[in-house]
Amino acid sequence: MSDDKYIAIGVDIGGTFTDVVVVDERTHAIHSAKVLTTPEQPENAVLTAVDEMLQLTSAVPAAIRTLVHGTTLATNAIIERKGARTLMLTTKGFRDALETRTELRYDLYDLFIQFPEPLVPRRRRIGITERTLFDGSVPTPLLANDVHEALTSEHARDVEAIAICFLHSYANPENEKAARALVEEVLPGIPISLSSDVLPEIGEYGRASTTAANAYVQPLIDKYLGALDIALKDKGSSGAFFVMGSNAGTLSLDVARKYPVRLVESGPAAGVSIAAHYARTLDISHLLSFDMGGTTAKIALVTDFEPARATELEVARVKRFQKGSGLLLKAPAVELIEIGAGGGSIAHVDTLGLLSVGPESAGSSPGPACYSQGGSAATVTDADVVLGYLNPDYFLGGKMQLDRDRSIAAIDKNVGEPMSVSATRAAASIFEVVNDNMANAAAIYAAEQGIDLRRYALLAFGGAAPAHAWDVARRLGISQVRIPFAAGVLSALGCLTSPMSFDFVFGYMTELRHVNWARVNQRFAELEAQGRQQLSDADVREGVTVTLSADMRYYGQRYEVTVPLQAHPFDETQTDQIEDAFYAAYRSYYGRQIDEVPVETVSWRMNVSGPRPKLDIAWPGRMSSSGDVTPKGERSAFFPGSSKAVTCSVFERGELPVRAQIKGPAIIEDHESTTIVPPGAKLNIDNERMIVLDISEVSL
Repeated sequence: MSDDKYIAIGVDIGGTFTDVVVVDERTHAIHSAKVLTTPEQPENAVLTAVDEMLQLTSAVPAAIRTLVHGTTLATNAIIERKGARTLMLTTKGFRDALETRTELRYDLYDLFIQFPEPLVPRRRRIGITERTLFDGSVPTPLLANDVHEALTSEHARDVEAIAICFLHSYANPENEKAARALVEEVLPGIPISLSSDVLPEIGEYGRASTTAANAYVQPLIDKYLGALDIALKDKGSSGAFFVMGSNAGTLSLDVARKYPVRLVESGPAAGVSIAAHYARTLDISHLLSFDMGGTTAKIALVTDFEPARATELEVARVKRFQKGSGLLLKAPAVELIEIGAGGGSIAHVDTLGLLSVGPESAGSSPGPACYSQGGSAATVTDADVVLGYLNPDYFLGGKMQLDRDRSIAAIDKNVGEPMSVSATRAAASIFEVVNDNMANAAAIYAAEQGIDLRRYALLAFGGAAPAHAWDVARRLGISQVRIPFAAGVLSALGCLTSPMSFDFVFGYMTELRHVNWARVNQRFAELEAQGRQQLSDADVREGVTVTLSADMRYYGQRYEVTVPLQAHPFDETQTDQIEDAFYAAYRSYYGRQIDEVPVETVSWRMNVSGPRPKLDIAWPGRMSSSGDVTPKGERSAFFPGSSKAVTCSVFERGELPVRAQIKGPAIIEDHESTTIVPPGAKLNIDNERMIVLDISEVSL
């Protein structure tokens, strides 16, 4: 921090709200804001919130030291099919890889099984004469005439991006680079994504799908980030601008614009990053991260202080709980599950008279009925208003007025009348169904990992999570719920706890006993130099860490396990040690070891990260534990299992000092969220100003 640059800003664009936090690094004061997302021009919401925050801190844009931005823009573009018109050049005979996929069915017994449509339609996937073999040899050089014909055909008319994905280009990118040179001659200025650049990894469908997605969203992300960067500079800011990656690390602006596919889980990753931060700060080795916003809920496991990580993810699933029913993206990411359950999730009664909640959402426009912006559907937020959990006069700290009568009318019409129950009973059913959806998803995920969630504490954040966390935890058998200060904007704060981080991968498939270690060492050395240079370009030169791993499997198997590796360089003397590490990783997944089958390597990975930023914040409000904790009022609320309203004491979050203790039922109001303390629960405030709920005696 310099004397003239002392403002750090975290931004998280969600489907309903855009959250912004500002930290004054001189005083350690924190300010936050939630504004409705502007889907057509998302930068407008960011700039509005930043202006509001700078006014609160009496700072000028020139004082901004850093701005870190998380966004769901790439994800939404893929789901809503609002990306660029993309042309794909691929090896002749292989243009249908996006549709044949892995040839696996996510439901063996569904005769009418559906998969998402490829981002690039068949007519714009053109085969090119060329061939590279798995060992990198090139028996058939690129036929330039095929490329020219493809680029001048009617299928290339009005294209906005080009993806090039040739067979085995991970082993030798020569033909892809030659094709790029020809494209630049014929169509100068058009964005080009090479599979050997985006994902130099074995696996034809994964590489093709990821490259197509990168090209599909690149013009949109490039335009958006460029416009936001220019707007900030026009305001007078010269601070560093970073973007959250799916791996819970931050990317430079240039890298984010070149590889936007790495931003698909950008916003949710920021939430997992702050959950891992609190796990380390509070010395909680087993933490369940529960992030419920306006559109979706995200659940992730933090075990031994680190979030689970994955090398691939899916978007745009046809069946939301069915793995394999979405578009596969091979990109480093924190491992989480995303559920269509948020404050804006729409409740409806189907033809069988069964209540469903989500995954459709009212979003920010028109939003829930209580927003009075034209929405007429019954949503989770409307249910929370009817049940008395939300104060219509104090939503967002009073900045936004909610209309309870509209909520009652929407729930009565869409749920109450079809089910022949009162609006209050219908609202309680919505509350219970959405909580059950989230708890079931978490339970299934944990069971797949062989994890007992009763050992975990639940960390709840996001605008809607503090109101629902206690019931979700109760359904999972979790007895402790933690709700941080500023829970409603915590993902934005998570952007400021994430280190600069770059992930690299290269494919090299061979038996472990036959690995050419000189080749592996050379590639790792090149990638490390590249990663360190990218960090250096962002003024990060000290505290750099390099982490290595390899995807390995038994010879002939289809799936790999990720095996951690020690620092390079490697040699033949370490083969046994690496093989033992594979056996240990394999046993942890499958519970067995097969000694008589050779082990083979598939992909080699490297992560280069800068130091983790320190979070030094002076939370607003009372810090002293002296004096009584006095409620600011009372409000009636309905809880599951009871037909009568319960009188709850209402407290202001900022007025609860360290070591304050409250017994439920109670309601804790903040500017960004509302925490519900059910009857039988006990609340205390820890040294981090965090709400700690003990629900072990809740018996609803």
